[in-house]
Amino acid sequence: MNATTMECRVTQAQSMQSDSERAYELRTALVDQLVTDGLIVSPAVADAFRTVPRHLFVPADTPLEVVYAIDRSVITKTGENGEHLSSVSATYIQAREIEQAGVTAGMRVLEVGSGGYNAALLAEVVGADGAVVTVDIDPDITARATALLAETGYGDRVRVVQLDAAHVVPGEELFDAIIVTVGVWDVLPAWLSQLTPEGVIVVPLRMNGVTRTIAFRRDGDRLVSTSTEVAGFVPMQGDSARPERILRLPDPQGGVVSLRFDVGVPDDPRLLDGVLATGRSEAWSQVEVAGSESFADLYLWMAGFLPGFCLLHAEEGTTLSAERGWFPFGVVRGDSFAYFAFRPAAGGSGSELGARAYGPHGEEAAAAMAAQIRAWDRHARRGPAPTFAYWPAGSGGPGEASGNVAVLEKTHGVFTISWPAVS
Repeated sequence: MNATTMECRVTQAQSMQSDSERAYELRTALVDQLVTDGLIVSPAVADAFRTVPRHLFVPADTPLEVVYAIDRSVITKTGENGEHLSSVSATYIQAREIEQAGVTAGMRVLEVGSGGYNAALLAEVVGADGAVVTVDIDPDITARATALLAETGYGDRVRVVQLDAAHVVPGEELFDAIIVTVGVWDVLPAWLSQLTPEGVIVVPLRMNGVTRTIAFRRDGDRLVSTSTEVAGFVPMQGDSARPERILRLPDPQGGVVSLRFDVGVPDDPRLLDGVLATGRSEAWSQVEVAGSESFADLYLWMAGFLPGFCLLHAEEGTTLSAERGWFPFGVVRGDSFAYFAFRPAAGGSGSELGARAYGPHGEEAAAAMAAQIRAWDRHARRGPAPTFAYWPAGSGGPGEASGNVAVLEKTHGVFTISWPAVS
């Protein structure tokens, strides 16, 4: 070995040591922040996040500052059309899901959606007396997870299974906790069949385009929520995938505005042909919000109570993309649609919420959205957070809903969102 080769190897070793030390510093700071923010509350979960080297489970060229950011996901597989097929979720989401599931030493845990890192965290929390199984439909993902877990010392502590998660995991007993790490439309019967009677299932559930990560426990013949978080995940694939229905509306500038539906797709989408070339109307609610106020539950309220609710996406170059003061939520009424908007409040502090619309009956669509903003303001804005319940098929269902309860029909059951009455 010549002197130049020796110098290169020494330099490389020093660089690797420096990266490892930097990763440790960033990981320690990240966990401290998660604990300070109340996103991690269990010492065992904190220890797991301090122990598992997250940077070894993401693409090698990912900057450490991104790897150990509190709110950055890292894409690990992309489809032919640029869609995100797999990712290592943001650390705060992974921490919250483990905490929501109440994972402790000795538990048996099923993870739906493999990546390797989250399974390693779970293996640390459950310890030698517990068990972790992680499943994914994509053989590329399971192969990658298997390799990374082996390289980082978790190969004999996690069972990786290539499987469509709509089906029961073969050769496994019941699980104390099931953590789903992909966005889903429904709670699948296979999961409930492998959950212990006292177990917890955590699912990122899509409700007319709005997702909440919900922890459920059994209560008689139904599931009831114990906690919820705002989060987003790549969608589930396979037999239980629920693709969105997308209506593409040509813009006079040459681009496209897309309306994305989970349910409530217009009976005759052709009525919206040319709608973006019509005049614009608007309706305002007289409901004002401060700049620092979160109104994420308003989206959930509209998803539950506003027929024709959808998500919007405006391509660059469209008139809508250049417009300021709107959010990507809308509603369709026949030949017209409205979208959620805001403008400066009359008093100069905060913003007033409302809707703008296109189409011959745009005023009606905008008025329907403004009416639900006012209803949220009266019945839900200042009260406790909503709770969720799920009745699997054959359980009898929730009966006739009353009060501020939204009922959503799912494939395998019925789901409700309930806002406590505000006095």
